[in-house]
Amino acid sequence: MDPINALLVEDDARLAAFTAEYLGTHGVTVTVAPDGVRGLAEAARTRFDVVLLDVMLPGRDGLSVCRALRDVSDVPILMVTARVEEADRVLGLESGADDYLVKPFSPRELLARIHALVRRDRGELLSRATGLRVGALSIDLGSRSVSVGGHGIALTTAEFDLLVALARRAGRVLSREQLLEIVKGDAELAFDRAIDTQVSRLRTKLAAAPGGDGLIRTVRGVGYMLAGSSP
Repeated sequence: MDPINALLVEDDARLAAFTAEYLGTHGVTVTVAPDGVRGLAEAARTRFDVVLLDVMLPGRDGLSVCRALRDVSDVPILMVTARVEEADRVLGLESGADDYLVKPFSPRELLARIHALVRRDRGELLSRATGLRVGALSIDLGSRSVSVGGHGIALTTAEFDLLVALARRAGRVLSREQLLEIVKGDAELAFDRAIDTQVSRLRTKLAAAPGGDGLIRTVRGVGYMLAGSSP
């Protein structure tokens, strides 16, 4: 894998130094920000491949920082939290995070998750097939780009993966359980509520383009489907 440039937003100086040192020995260049405000400032100055974001930060908390980042960027975000309750993890994912890791964590697991997020974002885990077309929707699997009626749609990693799952089965209703099975391994989609959140975001983004409204349909009591059929 090519070198990775990561932003670590962590107020624990000792943990931040240890994490940066470990990742640095494995091809990841780390910029450390000790709080949310400085983390946002660093993200505005530099294009990072991944953001590692602690939840409990002084001043501006990690959830707020995550939402602010997501408003302006689709950079993969890995949230790190000491909270182990499912509701807390779902809240982080609903704020726009792509993955989460609970403290204390193994440095090797952190590195593996970083690699997985970056590979997915760079399109290295997808087929070299040209893409998928469903009505006005066009998906390029190689570049991980999406357009509706020729208008580009910016999606997060989780949103893109979920859209591909729906597009590959266009015209078929998929239950939450089926979607969870299809995209298994995506921590951000590990809960029914997270599926609903991602579908809602997808709808909003697709509907912003002409011809995108109504592409994703809800079948009450069953699940979701992408309208139309692939050529």
